[in-house]
Amino acid sequence: MTTPRTLLLDTASLYFRAFHGLPETLTGADGRPVNAVRGLLDFLARFIEEYAPQRVACCWDDAWRPRWRVELVPTYKAHRVAHGEVELVPEALTAQVPFIRGVLDALGLPIVGASDHEADDVIATLATNAPGPVDVVTGDRDLFQLVSDAAGVRVLYVARGVAKHERVDDAWLAAKYGITGAGYVDFAVMRGDPSDGLPGVKGIGEKTAAALIGRYGDLDGIVAHAGGLSPAVSRALTASIDYLGPARQVVGAVRDLNLGTPDLTLPSSPAHPETFAELRELLNLGGAADRIVAAMATAG
Repeated sequence: MTTPRTLLLDTASLYFRAFHGLPETLTGADGRPVNAVRGLLDFLARFIEEYAPQRVACCWDDAWRPRWRVELVPTYKAHRVAHGEVELVPEALTAQVPFIRGVLDALGLPIVGASDHEADDVIATLATNAPGPVDVVTGDRDLFQLVSDAAGVRVLYVARGVAKHERVDDAWLAAKYGITGAGYVDFAVMRGDPSDGLPGVKGIGEKTAAALIGRYGDLDGIVAHAGGLSPAVSRALTASIDYLGPARQVVGAVRDLNLGTPDLTLPSSPAHPETFAELRELLNLGGAADRIVAAMATAG
């Protein structure tokens, strides 16, 4: 008997992409924009149909900028804050999020989140404990840290578009960056990521970071040998020594959350058909609704 395949969805990454990829002229019966809802359903249908998982989780950002990560690196996602801790999100998208949750719930697709944690942490925990191979659907490079040929975890990376998504395994990472998933966190810490407010180590780019990891294994090994590195690299690491440890915790996804025992079994039909029918009509979901229902019926 084959072990079940698990599909873990970085839900916000996908509905943001749907919102920005489809026109707001796609509206529901009352004129409200529904482009994010419809686009997300089409994305889900595509991945369920193509990869035929037996288990699915729509992973959720219960906290998009967790307090504990900000305490470690105050610049973390700071440029995305509108006021207080509210994320800069188009109003037309914010209004659709409750309907996204409602549609997923009506379909019976599990929504899994964790207090004061991001979807990345939920995905990492579920991937670590999955009973078989795992596909992680995201546009976020940070989740490359989960890639492991040995553990059967790969990332379906949608940065170039869902239709052109890439299957990221250790060989892909080695060809792209010169590292494997095991080295990605330390690589990302040194390289930095302006989109997340992580400055990195000034003077160390991707090639140098990858070369250092290839030679010394990880940040601990690199720091331990800093005195023997070139003067420029040694100075760069010394200047950033107070950043490296906290940044490592910020970039590293939590793999041991207590998520209880969510049932991730992919249903073959909507769990709440009447509610789904009502939402289908209200949101004018049309073909998107047909495609996700058909995908659920044939997968597994």
